[in-house]
Amino acid sequence: MNGRAVILEYAEYLRDAGVTEHWGPRSFLWARGGDERESRPGMDAAAAGQPAADINRPVFHTLDDVRGYLGDCTRCKLSGGRTNIVFGVGDPHARLMFVGEGPGRDEDIQGEPFVGKAGQLLTDIIEKGMKLRRSDVYIANIVKCRPPDNRDPEEDEISACEPFLIAQLEVIRPKLICALGKFAAQTLLKTKEPISKLRGQVFKYHDITLIPTFHPAYLLRNPAEKKLVWQDVQKLMALYENDDN
Repeated sequence: MNGRAVILEYAEYLRDAGVTEHWGPRSFLWARGGDERESRPGMDAAAAGQPAADINRPVFHTLDDVRGYLGDCTRCKLSGGRTNIVFGVGDPHARLMFVGEGPGRDEDIQGEPFVGKAGQLLTDIIEKGMKLRRSDVYIANIVKCRPPDNRDPEEDEISACEPFLIAQLEVIRPKLICALGKFAAQTLLKTKEPISKLRGQVFKYHDITLIPTFHPAYLLRNPAEKKLVWQDVQKLMALYENDDN
């Protein structure tokens, strides 16, 4: 199911529930492929260049709303091999959100992102490097079910799952996103540039500051690259401490 089909499904859900009006933060990426003017969080109808009556986007108000609508998801083929949906964890009002690629074996078993060896390294980056608690940030993935044999997520799987990541971002409204690894960075930035070229650069993702860096799993295989991630983390922390980024 693609993002536009998810919109229609959710609209039908609202209609059946008797909801005729939507209020709250305006969805900024549900209409993938639409006018880029519509794709900035917090924009009102006039700023987007459209009359309010023309905008009928699905809006979630809490992460529980998003998780409830995701349900026992069967929107892509990854659902057939999972143990648990790995939705996300952390502060629902976090200023910083980490976005990874997809769950691994440990995550699939426990239903929580980044709990294996790569997760421990991420926790060390957050707690030892950034001097934050893991519970102070929010952690999620591009896809919420484990790809078989930890293979790369495929385009149709990303397309089916990305609207729910976007909904999480919309509810949390972080000031900063750290994209962990190739697939997170390329999916959010809509680019094919390798992570080696993207890492450490500062981007804007719909008015949210985004910095890509290497995935912790990559660092386990290539520990010499930790020094580059430390540079990225220092840049991330400087922006985190600056309320005006």
